[in-house]
Amino acid sequence: MIMVILSENKSKDMEKICCIGHITRDKIVTPKSTVYMAGGVAFYFSYAINNLPKLVDYTLVTKLADEDLPSAEEMKEKGVKVTVFPSKQTVFFENIYGENSDDRKQRVVAKSDQFCIEEMEGIDAKIFHLGTLLSDDFSLDYVKELSKRGRISIDAQGFLREVRGEKVFPVDWQEKREWLKYIDIVKVNEMEMAVLTGEEDPRKAAQILASWGPSEVLVTLGSLGSLILHNGEFIEVPPYKTDNVVDATGCGDTYMAGYLYCRAQDKSPRESGCFAAAMCTLKLAHNGPFSGSIDDIKAICKDDISF
Repeated sequence: MIMVILSENKSKDMEKICCIGHITRDKIVTPKSTVYMAGGVAFYFSYAINNLPKLVDYTLVTKLADEDLPSAEEMKEKGVKVTVFPSKQTVFFENIYGENSDDRKQRVVAKSDQFCIEEMEGIDAKIFHLGTLLSDDFSLDYVKELSKRGRISIDAQGFLREVRGEKVFPVDWQEKREWLKYIDIVKVNEMEMAVLTGEEDPRKAAQILASWGPSEVLVTLGSLGSLILHNGEFIEVPPYKTDNVVDATGCGDTYMAGYLYCRAQDKSPRESGCFAAAMCTLKLAHNGPFSGSIDDIKAICKDDISF
């Protein structure tokens, strides 16, 4: 298999984060326009972490069809280290919105090839973040092997999507207990925690998820902030409110980028959560991926972080 490296290596002294996930080709249809753009966990996570001071060594591992390689080339030009593996197709999401933005019809026009553990030869990290879009992006054997090399982080959202034909259906994650034995950090929102655990109380849901394996459970609660359960201790992260909500796409990925960026440097879960929440507040005010600076984050967090 051919591997293409699209940037220079950084200092080996830095702690490393590796995100593994598909960059998508998205078609967004609204009553006023039709827009084509790149997207996906890997896209929003990578741009968010790349906009922060280079205190961690970051690598993206992705798969793209030949015609979509410019998406990775553009990341390289922005300074992201990208390893690209070939795929017959690039994941292609079509999102059609009605007059009410909450009214969305989604279909998957094309899917990429599944990731294989053999592709990770020579790629190491302190934290591996799985940028899962669909429930079959990774195999359980893949995660078992990867867990021997570093900590594993996931956002549960992708594991709760199943494609039948071209339609996307919300589903429970059938093998969740087996998978979570190998997961160190898991993020869910209110809907996802209820589907996975049957609990609508965030604390009870977090405790159930932690009992299945993860040492860190992150529950994002929208305008109420977020809740972190770390080694049995609850940490409440305050919301940083904004009246300027422009684009919520990729907010969860931005949160994880900020959280893992801090945790890779051994910042506390609370400080990491505050940093991540501030990044989300900034992301909400702009279209596209996170484009703020560390000074913008500090201005929102104030005394909640020590950067």
